[in-house]
Amino acid sequence: MSRVDLKVVLLGNAMVGKTSLMERYVHDSFNGNRPYQNNRLNGREGVIPINPVEIMPQTIGTVFAAKRVQVNDVTLIMGIWDTAGSEKYDAMTRTYYRGAKAAIVCYDITKSSTFQRAKHWVRELRSIEENCKVYLCATKKDLCDEGFVSDDPDIQSVVERYASGTQTKLFVTSSKTGENVVELFDEIIQDFVSNPENLQKVEEAIVLSKKTGERYCCAI
Repeated sequence: MSRVDLKVVLLGNAMVGKTSLMERYVHDSFNGNRPYQNNRLNGREGVIPINPVEIMPQTIGTVFAAKRVQVNDVTLIMGIWDTAGSEKYDAMTRTYYRGAKAAIVCYDITKSSTFQRAKHWVRELRSIEENCKVYLCATKKDLCDEGFVSDDPDIQSVVERYASGTQTKLFVTSSKTGENVVELFDEIIQDFVSNPENLQKVEEAIVLSKKTGERYCCAI
């Protein structure tokens, strides 16, 4: 699968659940059994979490996945770039903004600091890639459903006011249960196809690839 019509980038702090979100959507799967590398939590080695939080290994660099989606009579290929969340990879992450039609900015619903960092990515995206639509995604809702208490009980009301003020669509998701994951990506797809210019480019790319037999992909 070499052609990409709809480029989506996943942004957010390390360990907020970006990879799990992608795996749930692309493969409809969730792996909560993989241990976090070095058993490190909150900067302390060898600490086992008291609460039943599923710890996943960090993404190093960028991971790519693609999925075919059917919209009316058109088959789109969505490419998803899962970027590393560590600040030391910021320069690399910015290179994946180019040509992105959508960005999912994730934060951990139980950790308010990850939302503060998410606001940085929203600002940066809108200053660098003006045509990229931004979607704010709260992850790990299942933890709240299971009684896990956020470090800031008011975090969601703060996020909702921010989303409203910045005209950013907000989705509260759980990759573990699948709640609102498909709905998030469906919204991205519908926003993309609602722009006739996007559909025209997709049709032109399909025709070109059939005529020339050459591979077509987005930048990066």
